[in-house]
Amino acid sequence: MKIAILGTKGIPNQYGGFEQFAEYLSVGLVERGHEVTVYSPHFHPYKDKDFKGVKIKHVFCPENILGGGAHFIYDHLCLSDAYTHNDFDIIFEAGYASCAPSLQYFKSKKRRPLVFTNMDGLEWKRNKWNKLVQKLTKRSEKLAVSQSHVLISDNIGIQNYLLKAYNKNSYFIPYGADLIVHHDLSLLGSTGLEQNNYFLVIARLEPENNIEVIIKAFIQSQSNRTLAIVGGLKTKHAKQLLKYKVLHSRIVFLGSIYDKKILDSLRFYCKAYFHGHSVGGTNPSLLEAMADESFIVAHDNEFNRSVLENNALFFSDENDLADKILKIQKERDDKYEVFTKRNIDLIHQKYNWETIIDSHENLFLASLESIQKSNDSIQA
Repeated sequence: MKIAILGTKGIPNQYGGFEQFAEYLSVGLVERGHEVTVYSPHFHPYKDKDFKGVKIKHVFCPENILGGGAHFIYDHLCLSDAYTHNDFDIIFEAGYASCAPSLQYFKSKKRRPLVFTNMDGLEWKRNKWNKLVQKLTKRSEKLAVSQSHVLISDNIGIQNYLLKAYNKNSYFIPYGADLIVHHDLSLLGSTGLEQNNYFLVIARLEPENNIEVIIKAFIQSQSNRTLAIVGGLKTKHAKQLLKYKVLHSRIVFLGSIYDKKILDSLRFYCKAYFHGHSVGGTNPSLLEAMADESFIVAHDNEFNRSVLENNALFFSDENDLADKILKIQKERDDKYEVFTKRNIDLIHQKYNWETIIDSHENLFLASLESIQKSNDSIQA
């Protein structure tokens, strides 16, 4: 198969999320004998045209001029190139927000590759967007549903939502986690944190991830531990959250950390890992916390429960989380070991990359075979 992967900031991964997914999927498919091209913005630091056998196509993206809006232009240019100058069997879109509006303009092409779209989370529910952007993003979701040949949901909650909202079936293929982890207590030295004496958050500092709820609950609990927060500090919401650093000495903002060994160690040695994501999809940072044997306290919603099952504590609001923090501090350290053990089993059984790559390959091949049989039937 000839496969194009669009909708990311390119590989090798420099950002996380879909970029990590694109790297694992593309390299895995190449190892299985397929020809894969990943589209990357022109400013990606990796300038070679090949990465571990994956072809890299650099495309202009005016992000430094237009900010987030540039990705509508970037995705349109990527789609145009994929349709016009190549003979791909599969176009895989990672997410829909900025690519779906362009899909409708390529319907008239004589040879249209099969378009697969990973529907990500409920992007239009993100509180960081104003009402207009939320409305436009919801419109993009609708276009992705109508213009894609095949939809992929990485979470059962998203699969249920698409069926209910659009009466549209999608294939459930989750995100993956790296089974190779590194735990080194000495790596905590640069952070000033002590083993089992801190709570941890790793997330984009955006409203829908409930960072402020977690901070307020921590303050309310009057815990004598530290709350360590890992995430970029350049967003508007992040800058608003920094006021808590001044108000409370045990709240520490560590900024962005991309060194996996440090992240693995932070997750492994924390007292508990707080996961506040609320708008869906299977979040990579949650799977990584599971793989690192973190004891997890997660926001109570369908998406998080579908991943964690019953292997975590769940909170609904600030007061509930404050109560959970007090409860955790009184419990023995081995109280929740059964949760961490079961989560490791889940990672090995459901969320390992080999299984996920196999699932995508099988879906691509089956879909192409179905189309070929349909064409043969028409010609007959």
